[in-house]
Amino acid sequence: MAQSATADANEPPKRGSGGRPTREEAARREARIVEVATQLFMERGFDATSIDAVAEAAGVSKPTLYARYRDKRALFEAVLEERVREWLAPLTAAEAEALQAKPGGAEAVLDDLSRSLLARSQEPGAAALTRCIAAQALQFPEMAKLAYEEGWLRGVRAVGRLLDVLAAQGQIQVDDSEIAADLFLNLILGRSSKQALYGIAFDPKAQEKRRRAAVALFLAGVRPHRG
Repeated sequence: MAQSATADANEPPKRGSGGRPTREEAARREARIVEVATQLFMERGFDATSIDAVAEAAGVSKPTLYARYRDKRALFEAVLEERVREWLAPLTAAEAEALQAKPGGAEAVLDDLSRSLLARSQEPGAAALTRCIAAQALQFPEMAKLAYEEGWLRGVRAVGRLLDVLAAQGQIQVDDSEIAADLFLNLILGRSSKQALYGIAFDPKAQEKRRRAAVALFLAGVRPHRG
């Protein structure tokens, strides 16, 4: 069975009619281009990364690359969009978990979410990409705006929906779920994101202690008032 799977992976992708790539092949190629571009942008920065270098590293021709991305900026936007999808993944999972949460389960939901968010923020290259965005913010302000709106603000809205679910269950009480979500994300990620951005090593034990304290502090502020 394992040998069969390996053989399948090594077989050249099938072509559609007229030698055109199938949809599956095109999707794999695009994922490969974005993966390679992400790595090069993180390693070299925006200015030092060329379309030629991405095409060569991804094993595609320049015409193929330009047919999909009009210029380097469009390619960088694709990299941002992929990172945003990865960043939102634990938020989507947390929202689904909250829909099935038992009474009193808000602490477990937010505890799991905070762990996932911290792990995502500390993945190799996450801070490098942030530095790359910051370095281009003056020259390409629309890219910085895209990163902020499609990254951070979408994260805030996703956490806000999660808090709305918990509020509807009577587990928490918030006047403005998006403000509460923004505060939660800053409590959890604020210090660690700055350390990562500045290349400062962190103490895992100290970070875990701070994470637990941040979740407890947030919950203390949103617990329903009794009496």
